[in-house]
Amino acid sequence: MIQKLDEVNLGHAFPEVAFSEDYIIGTYQVRIKTSSIERLALAIADEQTTGTWIKVGADSVDKKIKFGAKVVAIYEVPDTAADSVEDLPPMYIIQIAFPMANIGGSLPMMLTTVFGNISASGMVKLIDCAFPKRYIEKFQGPKFGVQGLRDVLGVKDRPLLNAMIKPNIGWTPDEGAEIFYNAAKGGVDIIKDDELLPADESFCPLKERVTKFMEKEKKVFEETGEHTLYAVNVTDSIDKIKDNAYRAIEYGANSIMLNTYTAGHGALKMLADDPNINVPILAHVDFVGAYASSTYTGISAPLVIGKITRLAGGDFQINGHPWGKFPIAYKIFYRSFKFFTQPWWNIKPMMYACSGGTTQLVVKNCIDALGTDIILAAGGGVHGHPDGSEAGARSMRQAIDAAINGIDLMEYAKEHKELRRMAELLSPDIMKNFDLMK
Repeated sequence: MIQKLDEVNLGHAFPEVAFSEDYIIGTYQVRIKTSSIERLALAIADEQTTGTWIKVGADSVDKKIKFGAKVVAIYEVPDTAADSVEDLPPMYIIQIAFPMANIGGSLPMMLTTVFGNISASGMVKLIDCAFPKRYIEKFQGPKFGVQGLRDVLGVKDRPLLNAMIKPNIGWTPDEGAEIFYNAAKGGVDIIKDDELLPADESFCPLKERVTKFMEKEKKVFEETGEHTLYAVNVTDSIDKIKDNAYRAIEYGANSIMLNTYTAGHGALKMLADDPNINVPILAHVDFVGAYASSTYTGISAPLVIGKITRLAGGDFQINGHPWGKFPIAYKIFYRSFKFFTQPWWNIKPMMYACSGGTTQLVVKNCIDALGTDIILAAGGGVHGHPDGSEAGARSMRQAIDAAINGIDLMEYAKEHKELRRMAELLSPDIMKNFDLMK
């Protein structure tokens, strides 16, 4: 059978050629024993575009040219020659280019196209997705981002401080408002609902909660000159999310929060793109472990929490760090931050909120690693202070001041009673040694 080059190479291209023709390039890590990695890669490309497991009558070369994906790169890791390195299935990095025309501006359809059916096909992991500029220009991304959050709060350069209402649920609007007031008065910039708190339930109704919290926000501003954002959880069934957001803003909310990985990136984009929702959006990270915790399957953390959530329009996002109660690897922490913030054409940087056991003792670690354009998100570090939430907030702000001014935390604690009290709680032996050295 005669096969011409345009037919033989129908499913292949170089990455740079694919980019010039507006293809989205998915990069996959695959661990598999196969007689032909080329055929496997072509099968993946086929499965996610025009192909079926058995040839059908309506399939055609013309359809494959217009809508088919192309294998643009295959790498074996390590790049073995004649020698055998280990008795495990080989590891491959495969890049496949998908026509932008297949997807449009829909993030759910992008994820379906790039990783839909093959996400359940074995040890296949989506580790990156490269988008052409023309695709990115379809998206607004964060309305506020890093600088926008600073402008709203009037905070020029120090890290922002976030706290959540604790305990997670079970408090009344009056109880929550008092917690809010104390934390805000102590210096918390952003206070959020816990992700477990429903948007609008009888034990803590949305209208009553938001109204009372924002009365406290106004009072704190009159007393201290500092504003506080209240990120109200609007997560719900899809048909209720936008209405929850509208009502929260009507009641005075100056920020909203969405549990993005349960509600979906499409829901986040819906909120971010709505011109009537002109407040910062917190994208909460809960449930992301279902996507990103496996070495060999799922989606890489920097891609899903960084690129995709930023593209969908999150202004800031709660995430872990290496020194918390759910420590994540430093390389994931650092790379994710880069995906939040590095230049990306028209898409603003998203602010990384270091959370999950963030205490006064680890503030310097986070700032040394990422710089000052971050949020320190502390629950226990604020509300767990022996003298209450206001003192806890002051002690976190003091820890931030010490770190950005290059002063040892324990030295600073000697002259700042709120920080000292928390340091005695968290690290009593160190403080005892400081006392002996006086």
